Amino acid sequence: MKSSHLDDPLTLRVGHEELIIRRRYETLSIANDFLIAIWFLAGSVLFLYPSQETLAVWMFIIGSFQFLVRPAIRLASHLHLQRIPDSEWQQ
Repeated sequence: MKSSHLDDPLTLRVGHEELIIRRRYETLSIANDFLIAIWFLAGSVLFLYPSQETLAVWMFIIGSFQFLVRPAIRLASHLHLQRIPDSEWQQ
């Protein structure tokens, strides 16, 4: 069974350090969940201040939109369109 290049780790070099990202879709999903939590927490705190209610509502709207992104990330992780090399296509 062939492994997809998307399963290969992504390595980013920053000076003498390397950031290695494995399982990219799972990492993207975790980052999205973290951002959702930030939007809802910040929005909840802002609701304590009546003058900030409009900003709080917008944070809830942004967090809700990111809930739509979650299934898109999961679907993308399961469906991946990959180009078949010409040598394999002609067999």
